[in-house]
Amino acid sequence: MTSVGSPARFTGRTALLTAAASGIGAATARRLAAEGASVLVTDVDAEGARRVAGEIQEGGGRAHDRPLDVTSPADWAAAVAAAESWTGHLDVLHLNAGRNLPGAAHELNDGAWHDQLRLCLDSVFYGVRAAVPLLRTAGGAVVITSSVHAAIGFRGFPAYAAAKGGIDALVRQLAVEYGGQIRFNSVLPGAVVTALWSEVPEEYKARTAARTPVGRLGVPEDIAAAVAFLASEDASFVTGQNLVVDGGRSISSQE
Repeated sequence: MTSVGSPARFTGRTALLTAAASGIGAATARRLAAEGASVLVTDVDAEGARRVAGEIQEGGGRAHDRPLDVTSPADWAAAVAAAESWTGHLDVLHLNAGRNLPGAAHELNDGAWHDQLRLCLDSVFYGVRAAVPLLRTAGGAVVITSSVHAAIGFRGFPAYAAAKGGIDALVRQLAVEYGGQIRFNSVLPGAVVTALWSEVPEEYKARTAARTPVGRLGVPEDIAAAVAFLASEDASFVTGQNLVVDGGRSISSQE
């Protein structure tokens, strides 16, 4: 396993990660495990979660896997119970599930609107509600994957923007409500090359990279590094914050 950051930063800590079978979730699971965490890799894709956990184990890390439908309160109760049964505690929760389905407001039917809010926003509430008792005991940290869609407008994504904007507001509320017990923060990724980008034309990728001040698109490991910081004691005085990780694209005037 490649060593990154401080190898001991998460030693003795347990982390539960959602949507961790690929992309940002998988990269974060690997990052936290490399820094000493016991990671519970969850995803609705049970086989993918098993694969990621197996890779971590093969590299010398501690990992278990579990299927998890983040829109199911019952699944959440079972996942949190599994974390407690495994190590006796839960210290880090990374809520990463989401889906970006395009469609202008006048084109979205009720089902599409509610499905996206349920997956991106309701799931955060369900996860926090289930995990708060253990996180309180541990003095834990929650990091939620939001999006730059919460901060700036893009045509054709009203449901996604509403859900991600809701996450950032909820982060502030939760940080106040559980201050001194649990820290809550979010990361706002910009253009990050995950499996969803496999169908994006190369011309569009190049154009997006050219408009980004650092001159490239993001990779999942960029976001994992930010999540690891916010979840660690290095960020012990940081809570209620929405950290943009987008290579500067959202502050650039380039068109």
